Amino acid sequence: MPIFDDNVKKQLSDLLSNLKNPVKVLFFTQEFECPACSDNHEFINEFSSLSDKITLEVYDFVKDRDTADKYGIDKIPAMLVTDDTGTDTGIRFFGVPGGYEINSFLTAINDVSGSGEELPGDMVERIKKIDKDVRIEVFITLTCPYCPQAVATAHRIALENPKIKADMVESSTFQHLAIKYNVSSVPKIVINETREFVGAQPVSAFLEQIEKL
Repeated sequence: MPIFDDNVKKQLSDLLSNLKNPVKVLFFTQEFECPACSDNHEFINEFSSLSDKITLEVYDFVKDRDTADKYGIDKIPAMLVTDDTGTDTGIRFFGVPGGYEINSFLTAINDVSGSGEELPGDMVERIKKIDKDVRIEVFITLTCPYCPQAVATAHRIALENPKIKADMVESSTFQHLAIKYNVSSVPKIVINETREFVGAQPVSAFLEQIEKL
């Protein structure tokens, strides 16, 4: 049973037709796939076939441990969006970016391809000044219409600074983390496990929290 029907495939193909540079998606799963891994595998197989500018590489979380460690992958299913050389952009998806979240995945592909929207210059300067390791986790549900904006904002920040990693975390797939961080409403943003806020906030709100670390 395909993930996308013909109508959705046509829409996605049209949206991907403007990609500027090739991108690569690294997908981490395991030999005996959990249901979420299997769903994610089907999703990215279909999605990556919609554009010749997207290359898919599949890795085994156990057998390809060196690659997982290189990119800081600590759980699966996981996807990274990189340029065509595999340069780590800090843009990661943990869980299937389905439902509304397909929008943040499309945005990530566009941003890494170089066909996304530019950030204001003053925001870019602030992001580039951050000189500590930062991990932004954005907890989402697939039925939340506000979550993709929060994910896209976090990813856009990560794209500007190699010290920053930004994760979409699908709450039902990683319930233990949702419980750990008391995720009762989404999007919930957790930064370096110490600072947190809720809602689709602008870039400046993310930076205010990061700069307080």
